[in-house]
Amino acid sequence: MTAKVYGIPNCSSVKKAIASLKEGNIEVLFHDFKKHGVPADLLDEWIVEFGLDMVINRKGTTWRGLDEGMQIKALSPEGAKALLLEYPSIIKRPVVELNGELTIGQTDFSKGNS
Repeated sequence: MTAKVYGIPNCSSVKKAIASLKEGNIEVLFHDFKKHGVPADLLDEWIVEFGLDMVINRKGTTWRGLDEGMQIKALSPEGAKALLLEYPSIIKRPVVELNGELTIGQTDFSKGNS
């Protein structure tokens, strides 16, 4: 079994998710937003699946560091997508594809919690 994990390698939530997956003997394919960017077509899927409020991490330092004008862009789907593509650190992490299911922000994939 293989999981695809999207995120940033130094993110503690991403590290926890990867460790949990590996503990369950699940192979991990990692997509690094910093090196490979955010797949725009997948971002559309994530926004549809979870909604902007779930996809945007408004608690992180990157979001808090944006000026108010930039944050206001996130109120429209088009503006939010542009902002997420430009600043992938504001995407809630990790995004995980496992067994045909998509999760966002989940770090525990031990039996009974996935």
